[in-house]
Amino acid sequence: MPASTPDSAQRVRIFDTTLRDGEQSPGISLNASEKLEIAHQLARLGVDVIEAGFPIASPGDFEAVRAIARQVEGPVVCGLARANPGDIDRCWEAVKDAERPRIHTFCSTSDIHIEHQLRGTREDVKGLVRASVAQSRALCEDVEFSPMDATRADVEFTAEVLQIALDEGATTINVPDTVGYAMPQEYAAFLTQLYALVPDLRHATLSTHCHDDLGLAVANSFAGVQAGARQVECAINGIGERAGNASLEEVVMLLHVRAAHTDGLHTGIDTTEIARASRLVSRLTGYVIQPNKAVVGRNAFAHESGIHQDGVLKDRSTFEIMDARTVGLEVNALVLGKHSGRAALKAALEDLGYTVEGQTLNAAFKRFKEVADRKKTVSAMDLEALVTDELRAEHSGWELEWFDVEASTRRPPHATVAVKGPDGDLTQGSFTGDGPVDAIFKAINAATGIDARLREFRVEAVTGDADALGEASVVLELGDPAAAVRTDAPGLLTGERVTGAGQAVATDIIEAAAVAYTRALSSAVVKAAALAAAPGVAVNTPTP
Repeated sequence: MPASTPDSAQRVRIFDTTLRDGEQSPGISLNASEKLEIAHQLARLGVDVIEAGFPIASPGDFEAVRAIARQVEGPVVCGLARANPGDIDRCWEAVKDAERPRIHTFCSTSDIHIEHQLRGTREDVKGLVRASVAQSRALCEDVEFSPMDATRADVEFTAEVLQIALDEGATTINVPDTVGYAMPQEYAAFLTQLYALVPDLRHATLSTHCHDDLGLAVANSFAGVQAGARQVECAINGIGERAGNASLEEVVMLLHVRAAHTDGLHTGIDTTEIARASRLVSRLTGYVIQPNKAVVGRNAFAHESGIHQDGVLKDRSTFEIMDARTVGLEVNALVLGKHSGRAALKAALEDLGYTVEGQTLNAAFKRFKEVADRKKTVSAMDLEALVTDELRAEHSGWELEWFDVEASTRRPPHATVAVKGPDGDLTQGSFTGDGPVDAIFKAINAATGIDARLREFRVEAVTGDADALGEASVVLELGDPAAAVRTDAPGLLTGERVTGAGQAVATDIIEAAAVAYTRALSSAVVKAAALAAAPGVAVNTPTP
């Protein structure tokens, strides 16, 4: 049986790893301000633990974790650290100012990882765990330990390692299905065996961390909870390494909707904040929510079939197992028009959870008026997109000043752009492309003198209106990272790829695409500079 928690033995703690494991998704590159904005929303959502990042990975990640620790109240603020003294010290420096700090350290227990990744022995692992947990506990009262790739490891050896971690003071034990290999019955059986082999596990909090490589992350997490785990590690929209993590909204709503059939298992989540958190993470990461995504997809409460529509018109419970308002999906009822004033905008933003004053409010109001002149009405989702876009604009390096595009079916499209650099200088570039967007992207490369290659490009409508705002997402890769940072870049490895992601919103999708591209370029250049300044830092170290 699991250790009881202060409020209830059936309370399941939600450990959100959107900002750590989620941010490691390919193409995601959040700056410190964006991470802080997400962290504040996670606090409003009511998560128990925010895993804010991997402080040793880069100076930027360290600063973001430290800012969250200092400014976000409510949840435990956790940082990740390898079983390495330098990692643990750096992690503690980042989280120590939190109201409730936590150090999360990890080491593999599967033989395949021990042999091929650690290039060590089982005895080496036991020594690393003993030292790392002891060091962490000497710094912080709240210590979590994870045996990475546990579900492919020998259960008896993993039990030995967990006993060592508990002896050295670990308060939470997380058992990750790192590569999404387990099936629910296997995962539950593995945890049950650990309880039998490690009696002291009953006095700690047992946690799940399941990846979705076989589409079983939520099912495995739920199986783990049924087996006794009382913490679930998950991410908004299920983002994370490879196929992602267990989806926070799915885990929470599963426990919420089926509480009567799970002996009262419940969380402390304010479910009405789920949709807002989902949209915010989608916009800031550029990861579009698939239409049929459970709970938060735009089709989650839509009914196309005539039979379904007929039933829902008579009684929504015929085909809906939860109320859309429960997850905050009716926030869209808010609508402003072009005659709405500054006070109305401020009140509307506050209803959405945004507190804006002074110059920020002025900038948001100016942007709102520009959009309102082109759209008949501005919805809550439009406002969220606009405010998020303004926050991105404050932290761009390169900025698009203007562009001209000539497009025709009779000759290749041609674009000319003017771009303001980080030093304030204005440069122009022109290029011909396969289409108007391609021409603009190449013209931006010409203006900045940076060889960037497009990896991903998406355009989505913010709402379903005919005059909807267009939201563009760009992921690009630097062709020559060293040239981008104007240095010989001793920290960059030969052939190392540096990617950047950018998003933008505009009524003109070509404009949105161009702005998103400049922001992605800025993100990649900053990342390249950080790598150059911090040689030897392993930013892509595998994690639980």
